[in-house]
Amino acid sequence: MRRLRRLLWISLASLLLLGALGAGGLSLYQASLDRDIARLPAALPTSEAEERQRPQPAPGLGETWLLVGTDRRADEATTGDRAKEALWRPGSQRTDTIMLAHLSEDRKHAAVVSIPRDSWVDIPGRGRAKINAAFSWGGPPLLIKTVERLTGVRVHHYAAIDFKGFAAAVDAVDGVEVEVARTVRDTNSGVTWTAGRHHLDGERALRFVRQRYNLPGGDFDRIKRQQALLKALSDRVLSADTLTDPVKVDRLLRAVTASITVDDRVTLDLLRGRLLDLARLDSSSFFTMPTKGTGMEGAQSVVYLDERRSRALSEALRTDRARDYVKRRGPGNAVDTVR
Repeated sequence: MRRLRRLLWISLASLLLLGALGAGGLSLYQASLDRDIARLPAALPTSEAEERQRPQPAPGLGETWLLVGTDRRADEATTGDRAKEALWRPGSQRTDTIMLAHLSEDRKHAAVVSIPRDSWVDIPGRGRAKINAAFSWGGPPLLIKTVERLTGVRVHHYAAIDFKGFAAAVDAVDGVEVEVARTVRDTNSGVTWTAGRHHLDGERALRFVRQRYNLPGGDFDRIKRQQALLKALSDRVLSADTLTDPVKVDRLLRAVTASITVDDRVTLDLLRGRLLDLARLDSSSFFTMPTKGTGMEGAQSVVYLDERRSRALSEALRTDRARDYVKRRGPGNAVDTVR
């Protein structure tokens, strides 16, 4: 029943937007959205030799996207020093957010697994290093190759969204709601988050997901904040007052298309459909790749993944059994209330 109501709202919103635009206007509108999307032709492996080394396609077992957060398309610096770089240049950027988003074959379930940016892993051709160094050294292709070899999960599509664009998406739906468990001060930005519910506009949403100083779990708590914001945004997108408002729908679509980079196999229709699929997340759908704790490699503070437990979670994604994984091992990260 809940899914039926969502589909009805989505259909109503589409009809309202279509009625406002007319047939000719709709074609121009879709073309303008499509032009805003940046595509990276070489994001996915293209050679036969590379394809043979990848996890092989498994029809009927869903679809997995690699999602990263980056400052690549921002007009001003956000999380890095080179925000105005066109596309990607070696050493110019790292990504603070790395997620595998798996959509079940029946499109009734989605699971998101965050990989800590400091995870100490094997990077093809480079040896052991932090996983976000793969993005710095080789851009999306090397990051995809690293993640596929780490997890055994085939990446069907790649999407990077600029953090400023994420903030614009939050503003497009008139903000989101998050719950903070106990009062905490961000010693870096000076912001104090009081215990309780917060309504976040785009700028405050960025501050919320960037905090790691003075959080008990550091980057691990920041991951949960990122996931909490993604959940809050998906809830807001599916709310009646968003889907029945053509202006909000338009603002949201433009915010996303103007700030996203995808592989060249992603069409506007595919992107729009998958955004709705991802909006079906529930609180048990978010995970952090299991770890054994932190340590030092030379002068670097790193995160060590728990290989056995990570294999079990990766296998659940690879075989489209994330729901069974939850039943056996319990729900993932609690994102309705975070620290």
